[in-house]
Amino acid sequence: MYMSKAAAFRKLASGISSPLSKAPAFSRCASRSIGFFSRPRCTFPRPVVGSSPFRPSRSDWRSLGSLRDQIVSSGVAIEPSEREFSTMAAGNCFEHILTSLPKPGGGEYGKYYSLPALNDPRIDKLPYSIRILLESAIRNCDGFQINKNDVEKIIDWENTSPQSVEIPFKPARVLLQDFTGVPAIVDLASMRDAMAKLDSDPNKINPLVPVDLVIDHSVQVDVARSENAIQANMELEFHRNRERFAFLRWGSTAFHNMLIVPPGSGIVHQVNLEYLARVVFNSDGVLYPDSLVGTDSHTTMIDGMGVSGWGVGGIEAEATMLGQPMSMVLPGVVGFKLRGKLRDGVTATDLVLTVTQMLRKHGVVGKFVEFYGEGMGELSVADRATIANMSPEYGATMGFFPVDHMTLEYLKLTGRSDDTGFGVPKESQDKVVKFSFHGQPAELRHGSVVIAAITSCTNTSNPSVMLGAGLVAKKACELGLEVKSWIKTSLAPGSGVVTKYLLKSGLQEYLNKQGFQTVGYGCTTCIGNSGELDESVAAAITENDLVVAAVLSGNRNFEGRVHPLTRANYLGSPPLVVAYALAGTVDIDFEKEPIGTGKDGKSVYFKDIWPSNEEITEIMQSNVLPDMFKNTYEAIAKGNSMWNQLSVPATSLYPWDPKSTYIHDPPYFKDMTMTPPGPQSVRNAYCLLKLGDSITTDHISPAGSIHKDSPAAKYLLERGVSRKDFNSYGSRRGNDEVMMRGTFANIRIVNKLLNGEVGPKTIHIPSGEKLYVFDAAMRYKAAGHDTIVLAGEEYGSGSSRDWAAKGPRLLGVKAVIAKSFERIHRSNLVGMGIIPLCFKPGEDAETLGLTGNERYTIPLPTNITEIRPGQEITVTTDTGKSFTCTARFDTEVELAYYDHGGILHYVVRNLIKSQK
Repeated sequence: MYMSKAAAFRKLASGISSPLSKAPAFSRCASRSIGFFSRPRCTFPRPVVGSSPFRPSRSDWRSLGSLRDQIVSSGVAIEPSEREFSTMAAGNCFEHILTSLPKPGGGEYGKYYSLPALNDPRIDKLPYSIRILLESAIRNCDGFQINKNDVEKIIDWENTSPQSVEIPFKPARVLLQDFTGVPAIVDLASMRDAMAKLDSDPNKINPLVPVDLVIDHSVQVDVARSENAIQANMELEFHRNRERFAFLRWGSTAFHNMLIVPPGSGIVHQVNLEYLARVVFNSDGVLYPDSLVGTDSHTTMIDGMGVSGWGVGGIEAEATMLGQPMSMVLPGVVGFKLRGKLRDGVTATDLVLTVTQMLRKHGVVGKFVEFYGEGMGELSVADRATIANMSPEYGATMGFFPVDHMTLEYLKLTGRSDDTGFGVPKESQDKVVKFSFHGQPAELRHGSVVIAAITSCTNTSNPSVMLGAGLVAKKACELGLEVKSWIKTSLAPGSGVVTKYLLKSGLQEYLNKQGFQTVGYGCTTCIGNSGELDESVAAAITENDLVVAAVLSGNRNFEGRVHPLTRANYLGSPPLVVAYALAGTVDIDFEKEPIGTGKDGKSVYFKDIWPSNEEITEIMQSNVLPDMFKNTYEAIAKGNSMWNQLSVPATSLYPWDPKSTYIHDPPYFKDMTMTPPGPQSVRNAYCLLKLGDSITTDHISPAGSIHKDSPAAKYLLERGVSRKDFNSYGSRRGNDEVMMRGTFANIRIVNKLLNGEVGPKTIHIPSGEKLYVFDAAMRYKAAGHDTIVLAGEEYGSGSSRDWAAKGPRLLGVKAVIAKSFERIHRSNLVGMGIIPLCFKPGEDAETLGLTGNERYTIPLPTNITEIRPGQEITVTTDTGKSFTCTARFDTEVELAYYDHGGILHYVVRNLIKSQK
């Protein structure tokens, strides 16, 4: 029934894609497509389009029953009309290609903009991912924000993409998590205040496109290896975060078009995959592809089910929420051909790490990667999502899997080197540290595992690897192996569905026996919310300078991210996490060395506990059922008692509490007028930090724990917050005072002004004193001095993080001069009024002889019209050295944002103008 009805969507699909026999062309910038697999298996079918059957109405997202029943019984999943977020533009010059999509029994599902109706042969050569951009441009073509010339640029993609032309893009929706969502809503609330101060209607500050926010980044692994872990951790989560949760709940009532999924529901990307994604929108009877931008780099996970999405900065997302088109460079597309299928024993996690390695080697930064080939049919949507999730790690904007029969099946299912590398001397590498753990003898050595976490949207949405982990635990129990009690083990599923199928299969019992009890539904260890290690373990590590390890099924393992004391952090599939936990060390060769000794006294090897693909498939088929998804998300709609009992003010303007240490009115709009400030030259600036290559957003704005001696800790202690209630930087993103003090506060950052010393300090050049970065920045600001940052390659890589741009702005940083920038971070810098400059190829601070002790002048024209994207700027210093850089304002729109002092100021001024 579902597939026959869904066949009607093939007509809609043809509107944005041609038959597969006309394979999409790929950019000349990809000299070859990249292959993977062997042994061809099946033919890749023509794409079809469906939509999530479990999508609530925006007017009351708790009212699910009748709509869902109707959708499920009919087998067809089309979103009900949502008039208030219609994206149709008045006077669209492409209305002549609006085409009806008829129902098999009469009537129509709605109308769609048919790309074949343009009768342009170039469209048949477009990759599917580019057709998504084209359809959006056509549907939103209003002659103002988007015009016919923009449409032509996309149609002529084969010729225009190598020229790095600029296009506008309006995604269908915006996705937030609470770490980035809180500051976004704080900014919206502050923008309402700014509107009121400028005698304009504050209620105009309101999302104009649907916004989905999932509270998933606040739960920490405080309690582990306990049957009561999930309830205890949720209670602690609400205790720590009551202020910010109440603020979010206020936002859900004060702003229209905003859906907030309560804490304890799951990880944002898994909830998006299983629940929020539409695949097809229906607004006022117009059907169009679901697309989104999210304030988390792993938003790309949704590309695995044919929904176009990628990560942007929170600043950029806020403008999109308020109806501004995203300005982007029309990307090149690299094709990745899949053939054959995975060998027995190879998991999707193994596949994605291999794909990531291949794509990094090939070079796909700033491009779309589009997967195709007969091997697509052997990859489930969950496997595809695992690959798509890791797009930021191979550098692509997104890794896109066009919609096909596997997508529809998923919609049905869901109810829609040899060294240690850490400089440990050879004579010390075998050191064993013995200590007492809760009265029992324990020992650690270099390479010992102290954290083993099954976590992260990359893997917890994939039943095959989650059940695989359960099978490893089961086999280990049966053989008599047990995880050492001093290893902090945890299981943090991406949704309650995982718990249901682990319980039904009986595998949760064995995971529990190995210490992998469920600790909560959220990101936890993957984002640094691993909680504290036991005091005895922490003391053994620090007192003996041990290089210990964390193993996690996450997507990020930056130094200092997972836990301050785990210098060696390794990614692996959930079953591998269990295996390494059992071994107790990462210093093991699984092919040759035993994991441990069984109850019969014999050695147990990796092959003895590793399940076959057939075992996993069999247990999946009988234990992962559609009703699990339906029941889980019906329960989410009702919220939970702790969330529902939060008291929030019924006001459209937020009543800021000056005593709050979580929510604080940011200073961005202080003294703002209707006149844009224009370009600001940098005069005699001091270098705040001189950094090397691969400085991540975690280095710039850490999300994890607040160090007890840091400026942020001092601020909180002065306001009566005890150390146990510090929470994390991520949870306090709604307070600019904390986040400003947390900027460049990563304990592993290396500032060359300190001659290689590791830690969050710098040299205040006028005095020569070594200070925390925040303290030095405040001295510079008080004296009226500008500051800059010098950096190497890939500055701002890693998670998209708005505070990595907001923090430097508040510290007084006026420019960053680097060898290269990560895409989102560069855009965020512009969005906060910071100038991103690139050294010329082959040059950097070292080749130019820059010590960082110089004072820097960056002259800019006073009129924004005299600056063009990619313009060369000559930087001079007080030592007589000068050098030429490229100003990385990449689009005219970015120049407009910079002219206004930032993207938020641009939006406010334009909204006020539109009312007059």
